[in-house]
Amino acid sequence: MNKYIKFVISAVIIAIAAYLMMNRNIGWGIVLVILSAIPILLFFKNEYILLAFWQLRKQNMEKAADWLKNITNYQAQLHKSQYGYFHYLTGLTQAQDHPTKVEPLMRKALDYGLNMKHDRAMATLNLAAAAISKGRKQEGQKLLEEAKRLDSAGMMTDQIKMMKEQLKMPTMQKHMHNPNMRNRGKFF
Repeated sequence: MNKYIKFVISAVIIAIAAYLMMNRNIGWGIVLVILSAIPILLFFKNEYILLAFWQLRKQNMEKAADWLKNITNYQAQLHKSQYGYFHYLTGLTQAQDHPTKVEPLMRKALDYGLNMKHDRAMATLNLAAAAISKGRKQEGQKLLEEAKRLDSAGMMTDQIKMMKEQLKMPTMQKHMHNPNMRNRGKFF
């Protein structure tokens, strides 16, 4: 549903409430005025994103991804403040199945902006994991420090510590021998 249709629905409900109040049904008019706040609230906080967060809290990634699939055109359906959370949730739901798609989604989420510090810390931690897995140790180190700074509640200290241990481990690329040298001496 287009985000501006919610304002039209709210305006219609307020018009009906005004009509009821003029006809001495003040109680029902007040109830409808209060109910007209729901579409306005859903303009700023999309219902599909709220339901995806709820499923994510229950650790049900498949249902969260299903709710996010209902958003077909995020620019038409969401308020600008929700663009970052759409990409953030999409990245979190795809982290297990498609880890290569997570990095661009988390970058978009950080570019659009995330309101909560722990969400920014989680997105930065995912970017650090992607950088470390691709062999970009310096970028991974910087992103880990930023994630540590953003994690004021200390919810991700174990993950940050584990990733720092991964940084200390030598990469296999530096210690890999020339594969052509394995056969040396066999035929001479």
